[in-house]
Amino acid sequence: MSPNPFLGVILHAIGGFAAGSFYIPFKSVRKWSWESYWLVGGVFSWIIAPWLAAWAIVPNLWQVLRAAPPGNLFWTYLFGVLWGIGGLTFGLSMRYLGLSLGYAMALGFCAAFGTIVPPVFSGEITTLATLISGQLTLGGVFVCLAGIAICAMAGMMKEKELPPNEKTATIREFSFAKGVWVATFAGLMSACMAFVFAAGKPIGTLAVRHGTPPLWQNLPILVVGLLGGFSSNFIWCMYLNFKNGSLRDYIDGGGASLLSNYSFAALAGITWYLQFFFFGMGKTKMGRYDFSSWTIHMAFIIVFSNLWGIRFHEWKGVTRPVMARVWIGIVVLILSTVVIGLGNYLAPSQPG
Repeated sequence: MSPNPFLGVILHAIGGFAAGSFYIPFKSVRKWSWESYWLVGGVFSWIIAPWLAAWAIVPNLWQVLRAAPPGNLFWTYLFGVLWGIGGLTFGLSMRYLGLSLGYAMALGFCAAFGTIVPPVFSGEITTLATLISGQLTLGGVFVCLAGIAICAMAGMMKEKELPPNEKTATIREFSFAKGVWVATFAGLMSACMAFVFAAGKPIGTLAVRHGTPPLWQNLPILVVGLLGGFSSNFIWCMYLNFKNGSLRDYIDGGGASLLSNYSFAALAGITWYLQFFFFGMGKTKMGRYDFSSWTIHMAFIIVFSNLWGIRFHEWKGVTRPVMARVWIGIVVLILSTVVIGLGNYLAPSQPG
């Protein structure tokens, strides 16, 4: 399959929109504890949606998984478990910092670690530094990190400007100090999803041999990796359900509509899965430097989460310089995806 980096960027943009939007349906869940609606959403995003997509598109899915090297299955699952731990704390960062700042801080660490470590580990980083295409791609990565830093700086300026009552008016559990620690840990652990795709490459290769179109080769990888994510999330949410006495949420709306709660949690989960559905397709189109897909994905997530944050008035009351930084950060992030896409486009013409 021939690479098409610009189509890859578009697919990553769709995935980024889904990732930047998935938390919104959770806002409509009423009278449920966080762990309850997070787990219900997780059942749809980590179990139901990936299995249905894989069954529908991947021929002989069971044969592919049975034929996959046990070592690759193990590491794909384990990195999924670690990523799942990051996903737990990522959800907490939204609670304490809101969509705009929570995404920017968590995904800043996630983008840096998840993008740079794979080529360093494989030894490809030295080759990248000697090629114009590689230099452009790496330059785009650093432009992305700069855009993330600008968005995070805007968030810190917001923290200094707004009085406590205005912060909690839009983010009920706002806590900057707690949120920073949670977002840092979440970003580092969430980067393990990049390693899920790296460890699962032989699974995708097997899927293609069994007749799966190359565009969809990452779907069986997601089945294994997201099962790992479900494992860690299920254990933690069940622990909180027992600890907080919130097990009754699953059979009692507490005055809210039970059907509505399940529906909105399911919608959030399916929307969340769509980020990696499109990410997997976009990654197959990026060509030689497909590791850069992670940066592009993170960039679009932060762009759309900031736009949603503006839509939900999370920046209401801040001064013009703060809002200017938000918009500058968004523009820089979009620019980074163009630079990375150009680097990937030039890669096939580069020697070595």
